[in-house]
Amino acid sequence: MILVTLGTQDKPFKRLILSVEKQIREGKIKEKVIVQNGTTKYETNLPKEKMELIDFIPEGEFNKYIEEASLIITHAGVGSIIESLNKNKKVIAVARLKRYGEHVNDHQKQIVENFADKGYIIPLDNVDDLDKALDEVEKFEPKKYKGNNANFLKKLENELEDALN
Repeated sequence: MILVTLGTQDKPFKRLILSVEKQIREGKIKEKVIVQNGTTKYETNLPKEKMELIDFIPEGEFNKYIEEASLIITHAGVGSIIESLNKNKKVIAVARLKRYGEHVNDHQKQIVENFADKGYIIPLDNVDDLDKALDEVEKFEPKKYKGNNANFLKKLENELEDALN
């Protein structure tokens, strides 16, 4: 099973779901696809055995889908990416972009670049290239994710000390 997550933004993200559906129709994606589509309203005439759309998935159930998935295709939400990496999943990530009305700015491009530069994910700059990313994921071995919490906490501690002194 492949899990596709479009996030829970209040703006639609049809580019990614259309690309996934195209790859299913062309036979590139053969596994069942579960799509957490959030507020992206979309209807497909594909049978549920091929693609099932779920608006919002409760957290526990969402984590179960991540565990069961062979691949995660996601918007560039940090939470979705990190949760998938913590479960040692291969991830293809695509940024929601302002020019398509998918977000208020293009900060997700930086998120994708950052995770890709570290070897954690496969970046997808153009959803029309999903077929190439699917080819790449077959031989992709993501690096083990290392969180940055210790560094963040140290910086926060230093800032608090400076503020109190």
